[in-house]
Amino acid sequence: MYEELMDILQELHPEVDYETTDNLIDGKIFDSFDIVTIISEVNARLDITISAEYITPANFNSSKALLALLEKLDED
Repeated sequence: MYEELMDILQELHPEVDYETTDNLIDGKIFDSFDIVTIISEVNARLDITISAEYITPANFNSSKALLALLEKLDED
């Protein structure tokens, strides 16, 4: 799951160091189109649906937060 997520993120913004960046939303690195793309790609590649209640800045501000969300949703 980690590698698939990193592939998705790298395709969006290859210039970002996702291991250390924790302000993807706050720093305006991701815009609304990026979020829609991430949600769509996660659904297509990982078969995980991110519902509206989880689309919050906190869940998308870092790759670690996003991975934690995906792991949680995958367990449910």
